[in-house]
Amino acid sequence: MGLCAVLPTALVAEEPPARSRVVVVKQGDRAKAVAACLEAFVFRACDGRDVAVKANFNSADPFPASTHPATLGALLSELKRRGAQGLTLGERSGMGDTRAVLEQTGAAAAVAAVGGKVVVLDDVGRDAWRPFTAPNWPEGLHAARLFTDGACVMQTMCCKTHRFGGHVTLALKNTVGLVAKHVPGLRHDFMRDLHGSPHQRAMIAEANLAWRPALGVMDCLEAFVDGGPERGTRAAPGVFLASDDRCALDAAALALLRLHGMRGPAAQGPVGATAQLARALELGLGAQPSAVEVVPADAGAREITQRLTDELARG
Repeated sequence: MGLCAVLPTALVAEEPPARSRVVVVKQGDRAKAVAACLEAFVFRACDGRDVAVKANFNSADPFPASTHPATLGALLSELKRRGAQGLTLGERSGMGDTRAVLEQTGAAAAVAAVGGKVVVLDDVGRDAWRPFTAPNWPEGLHAARLFTDGACVMQTMCCKTHRFGGHVTLALKNTVGLVAKHVPGLRHDFMRDLHGSPHQRAMIAEANLAWRPALGVMDCLEAFVDGGPERGTRAAPGVFLASDDRCALDAAALALLRLHGMRGPAAQGPVGATAQLARALELGLGAQPSAVEVVPADAGAREITQRLTDELARG
C-alpha cells in the first residue's frame, strides 16, 4: 500500500437532513418485525450488493446485552431474500474474546445458516483499517474498511443504558465495535484514549462520521433501563425501531427508555441535549429530535408512537 493510501482522513461535519423518520413495529415475532422494518422503508439499498452488518456483541451476555440471534438471523435472511449478495458480520467485542463471544451468543451459527461469513476485527491486518483524525481523538482512530469502503452497510443494535462513560448504548454507540483497539504495527491502545477521556461521548459521535449505514434496526422487545451494558434492570418495551438516521433512532430510543423508567445521566433534560446525541447533531449526522417523524408500522404501535412523538417534540 502506498504512502497516500495510509494518510489519515479528517472527519468533518456533514449537512444534516431537514427531517427524518423512525418506524415503530409492535411485533413479538422477530422475523416478522425485521421484515416489517425493511418493508416500511421499501428497503432496496443493498439489492445486488455485498452487505456488511454490524450488530451488538460487546460481551457474551444474552439479549438485551447482545443482539438476539433470532434478530440477526432474521435481518440476514431478509437481506438475502431481497437480493443481497455476500453477507458478512464484522465485530470486535470490548468485554470478551470476540470469536468466543460470537460462538456463545449464537451469532456465528446465525451467520452460517444463511451462508454468510464472520470477520473478527481483532484478527485483521493493518490494511483492513482506515485511519481518520477527529477533534477529540488525540491519536486519531481506525475504522474497519469492511464498513467504510465499498459494501452496503447495515446495523442492528440493542436498547440499553451504559453505566460507564457512554451513558447509553444505542445506534451511535454501536459504532465503537468497528473501531480498532489495536492496529498491527502501531503500539497504541485507541480504546484507552476513548474510555479514559472526559470527552468520551463526543468521541463516540465523531467516530460515526467514518461510515454511513443504510438502515438501523433496533430490537427493543426488552431493554436495560439502568446498569448495562452487559447486565442491568430490565424493561419490556415490546417494539422494534428502525431508521436510516442514527440520531433519529437514538432520540426515539432515549424517549422509549425514559417512558420505561430509565435512570442515569441520559434520563434528564431535552433528548437532544444528551451528550452523545448532542455532539452527533452538531456534526450533522441526523435531524433534530423535533424534526423526527415517528411512524407506526402497524395498528398496535399507534399508542407508543404518539407517546414517543410527544417526547421528541420537546427537543
